[in-house]
Amino acid sequence: MDVPLPHLDRPFDYLVPEALDADARPGVRVKVRFAGQLVDGWLLERAESSEHPKLAYLEKVVSPVPVLSPEVARLARAVADRYAGSLADVLRLAVPPRHARAEKAVTTDTPPTDEPAPDGTEPDGSPADGTATADGTAPGGVPSEAADAGARPGGRAEADPRGWRDYPAGPALLRALTDGRPARAVWSALPGEDWADRYADAVAATVAGGRGAVVVVADARDLDRLDAALTAVLGAGRHVRLAAADGPARRYRAFLTARTGGVDVVIGTRAAMFAPVRRLGLVAIWDDGDDLHAEPRAPYPHARDVLLTRAQLGDIAAVVGGYARTAEAQLLVETGWAREVVADRAVVRARTPALAPTGDDPQLARDPGAASARLPSLAWTTARDALRVDLPVLVQVPRRGYVPSVACADCRAPARCPHCAGPLALPSAQGTPACRWCGRVAAAYACPECGGRRLRASVTGARRTAEELGRAFPGVPVRTSGREEVLATVPGGAGLVIATPGAEPVAEGGYGAVLLLDSWALLTRADLRAGEEALRRWMAAAALARPGTAGGRVVVVADGALAPVQALLRWDSAWFAARELAERRELGFPPAVRMASVTGAAEAVADLLAGARLPGDAEVLGPVPADEGRERMLVRVPRSRAAAMAEALHAAAGQRSARKAADPVRLQVDPLTLF
Repeated sequence: MDVPLPHLDRPFDYLVPEALDADARPGVRVKVRFAGQLVDGWLLERAESSEHPKLAYLEKVVSPVPVLSPEVARLARAVADRYAGSLADVLRLAVPPRHARAEKAVTTDTPPTDEPAPDGTEPDGSPADGTATADGTAPGGVPSEAADAGARPGGRAEADPRGWRDYPAGPALLRALTDGRPARAVWSALPGEDWADRYADAVAATVAGGRGAVVVVADARDLDRLDAALTAVLGAGRHVRLAAADGPARRYRAFLTARTGGVDVVIGTRAAMFAPVRRLGLVAIWDDGDDLHAEPRAPYPHARDVLLTRAQLGDIAAVVGGYARTAEAQLLVETGWAREVVADRAVVRARTPALAPTGDDPQLARDPGAASARLPSLAWTTARDALRVDLPVLVQVPRRGYVPSVACADCRAPARCPHCAGPLALPSAQGTPACRWCGRVAAAYACPECGGRRLRASVTGARRTAEELGRAFPGVPVRTSGREEVLATVPGGAGLVIATPGAEPVAEGGYGAVLLLDSWALLTRADLRAGEEALRRWMAAAALARPGTAGGRVVVVADGALAPVQALLRWDSAWFAARELAERRELGFPPAVRMASVTGAAEAVADLLAGARLPGDAEVLGPVPADEGRERMLVRVPRSRAAAMAEALHAAAGQRSARKAADPVRLQVDPLTLF
């Protein structure tokens, strides 16, 4: 039942009246009477009998279309258990709200089914074993001759291996996808790589093997790019896009098209992570470190983890790709669950733009003010030289609205708690620093790097940068891309583009120069992933520059000795991810461990934790103040005990809801930010 109460998170039995027998199939939406009210629900399965002697009748079948497939139902249950949530909450995310007009527009003459027909064929007439049909087509309507020849009607080559040949393991990955083998890959893209084309090739290889694919990207701009690439490869009408921003009618129509077998490929934002694709053979995600992949509604699942769970349950292929690598992706490689797909160092050097920091010793000798200047001379001359040869210049500045981070006022090293290594915060300009994690006061704090005792917190925006650079380079057109307007592309002539992270447009022919300003504002944020996030955003911007052999240059305003800067200069995010993961193991940070946050009124948080039968090796940290007068506690356990922790927290939440406890408590497993 679609009831947001943890203690009701279980199936209920109802009798099916004879009048509804034909429509009451597993997967349909229904209405049932519960506690005197008519509530929505999902029909999970039909049974001959029940353990309960007295049952109420099913009131109504909302629609005869079984929108919930068995595979998605199993996935939703697994996701709910992993995140200490309820199945109803996950199903609300997995299946879009019904849109009657869109439902009528989709052909339902052959209702969706998940079982092969008695003659051994799938509902679309293709053999259940994946062989070619009598008319010479492979499953999903792909002509066998076209699959052998590598051509698809209405598009270009099915799976072009040339783009993957820059990666030694790339062609083998495509062969595995075509053969239907459950290949798992963590892909580190080269600078200048057209990642959408590479994903389109992987999808085409999967479809050529008679299977479907789901690809998730972070935002609408990436979705448009992938949409165009897939249309070029597969032809028009061979895939659908699923995104909440497309509107309820279009989204539901795309969902039903996939559910009824009209297409075998679904792409989209995080709304597509539960897309119902039959014969699913590949799940993929691009730039898994983007925080847009995290669902802001309970139980707050992350698209990467949902897709990996789906791959594990279905024994199918998975690709996690990006210019930078997250610690979570590195864990997949180190545990052997996935193999890395990377280019040889010679290829990396040939494709990488010339990269330089402003804070290394040689630069400081030439320009002593580079350590504190917002636009050091190296950055200024790099931009000037690119503009002189009629090339565009990209300037990346931190996004507005960052929570001010606390750092040493002298060397800008992040201020960490001496007890638990959590971030320090200043309650006021003259206040005593206190840990945001364990709540301890650090009255005698001294910077471990320089011994300084002064702390600072500040943020710089994009609009001011545009004004400053417009005055520095008069007559040069200045464009901004950020919150008000996100540009997809810009022309290739001389011009300045000021963009916030994630909003950098693609320039025709590539940028002649990329300036990464205010790096300290990214590196010193009170966030576990500050270094990883800074590197991810730098690499995404630097990847838009021309190769160094073609005049492309990237300047990062930062000390060249910092680990994220070193990873950028070498274009080696795998090294940084391994280093980051090792440090997190030592400190007991995710993903080396599993954590959950419990937020609410102090009494409610204490009540839930007191009733939770947590594993014996669980560690409870806090409390620390949260927003609106609430407090927050963190629970930390080894990864092997993650399921027990989630089960204990969900059961405790169920006990509170059964008692009708007044104060709500927010449970979040693996929160995106811990601080």
